[in-house]
Amino acid sequence: QVQLVESGGGLVQAGASLRLSCAASGRTFSPYAMGWFRQAPGKEREFVAAISTSGGDTYYADSVKGRFTISRDNAQNTVYLQMNSLKPEDTAVYYCAARRLATAQTMGVTGTTMDYWGKGTLVTVSA
Repeated sequence: QVQLVESGGGLVQAGASLRLSCAASGRTFSPYAMGWFRQAPGKEREFVAAISTSGGDTYYADSVKGRFTISRDNAQNTVYLQMNSLKPEDTAVYYCAARRLATAQTMGVTGTTMDYWGKGTLVTVSA
């Protein structure tokens, strides 16, 4: 089992930045590709960003490309999502997910089953 705990959410104004963290515990972290997803009120959960097991490959949704950066620290068992130039439409609950031996691109394919999910952290961006 891998436990994922997100943190770093909050209320910010449009244009601000936030950094989300996802701490993993349980099994070895490095064999898992990691991803961030989000779910806005009344909408389905959507892919945001993913990173490969080594951190050498990343993949982003078009809506966040150029504004968000995903990274990971395998020594600290943590994955990050740096969010800059936040917009009100970024308001959502952000979830961390893990899938063993996946590629970053696979994490972004609709219907890909994740092995583990965190419980989410709320990001609210005011206009």
